[in-house]
Amino acid sequence: MKKVLALLMAVLMIASVAVLSGCGSNSNASADKKTDATAAANETADKTYVIYSDNAFAPFEYLDTEKNEYVGVDMDIMAAIAEDQGIKYEMHNEGFDASMGAVQSGQADAMIAGMTITDERKETFDFSEPYFEDGQVIVAKPGTKLEDLKGKTVAAKTSTIGGEYAESIKDQYGFTINYYEGSENMYQAVLTGADVACVEDFSVIGYAIKTGEVALEILSEEPANVKGYGFATQKGKNVELIEKFNAGLKNIKDSGKYKEILAKYGY
Repeated sequence: MKKVLALLMAVLMIASVAVLSGCGSNSNASADKKTDATAAANETADKTYVIYSDNAFAPFEYLDTEKNEYVGVDMDIMAAIAEDQGIKYEMHNEGFDASMGAVQSGQADAMIAGMTITDERKETFDFSEPYFEDGQVIVAKPGTKLEDLKGKTVAAKTSTIGGEYAESIKDQYGFTINYYEGSENMYQAVLTGADVACVEDFSVIGYAIKTGEVALEILSEEPANVKGYGFATQKGKNVELIEKFNAGLKNIKDSGKYKEILAKYGY
């Protein structure tokens, strides 16, 4: 009997040690998970995001030669949202095509460059909620009519919705398309007569005409293909940055800061 009791006591002691060891392992695993989550949160909080933008798309981004810095609607909206959400970032104004390439390659975390949200682009990018809406118009020198486009060349920018819109109407008006990297090159081509007209976002060309930057006029009766501009990241990456942008956008709209920014540029 004594031997049996001794054996039972030994079995109970081993079982107790196993249970305690198991509890210790679960506790350590939970602690490790908490540590990993805390480290990830700290890494995100301390991260400085690299954001790309256009360099000649006034009033959304353009060089203020007096200050020697890039300013505009996009620059101000990004700054206001960053302040609201505690986002650290550095801005690179490298052009629209360069911005898209930088985000796609992972060189940049995001871009804000008057980028129209489309289903096709959603296959490559994650977008924020729209922060502005715009459409395309046909622009030419004063006195030009839409029928004058037939048999001529019309300027459009590469990799833009304006270019896609030009492609969609070229057969209707009978013109061919010359592509340019930036708005300024496109306007110059029309002013010099290299192209009879150009296709541009309504708000952008409207600002250029209003400020006297270009002596052109809008031929279209109203903007076509109206869509929203979005802040974009590489698809599946920087989801937390999109969430912060959306939260910040809502806050600056609620506070009136968003309206102040647009009013600053005549909207």
